[in-house]
Amino acid sequence: MPARPDTPAAVSHDLGLQDYHAVWQRMRTFTDTRQPHTPDELWFVQHPPVFTQGVSGRPEHLLAPGDIPVIATDRGGQVTYHGPGQWVVYPLLDIRRLGLGVRALVEALEQTVVTMLADLGIDAHPRRDAPGVYVGERKIASLGLRVRAGRSYHGLAFNIDMDMEPFSRINPCGHAGLEVTQLADLVPGITLDDVRLPLENALRRQLYPRD
Repeated sequence: MPARPDTPAAVSHDLGLQDYHAVWQRMRTFTDTRQPHTPDELWFVQHPPVFTQGVSGRPEHLLAPGDIPVIATDRGGQVTYHGPGQWVVYPLLDIRRLGLGVRALVEALEQTVVTMLADLGIDAHPRRDAPGVYVGERKIASLGLRVRAGRSYHGLAFNIDMDMEPFSRINPCGHAGLEVTQLADLVPGITLDDVRLPLENALRRQLYPRD
């Protein structure tokens, strides 16, 4: 469903490299204190190496974290990894105002990545049984959301050009043997800067088709 005409334009922020826990707390504060006419915000950030466990996370999927910290969060889903070279996008949305349900929001985030990859000549697809975006059988983007009082936080992690070794220390998103990939392996030489604005534009087209 398209955004209503009176929906204020979303504000985007590029936060650079930021501690995961600090950004998580900022998201919660923003979500808890926003008002009915507060504009949505789109946060683009990278995190230092960290494993995060969703509310349904099971310890057996955390195989060998080693020196990388593990943080239990309030998002949906199982364990995943964040690190430099991965765009993490936090859409802080009033989904009631946008006329979106949770499933529609998940699909919008997945389609954002699918569309952007298609523009690069890469065939990608979501999976109904395992949210995220896949190229063949390999996962390139993960999703984890929290919705409270009709307002969403957490979001999307898109692997661009990063150290992939930490993914071998977990069962990504709770799936043993799931292979993970990144954009730089499919488009050699691509950088985070190359992806940043196309990713935001694709996301805005999904969430605010009248912008």
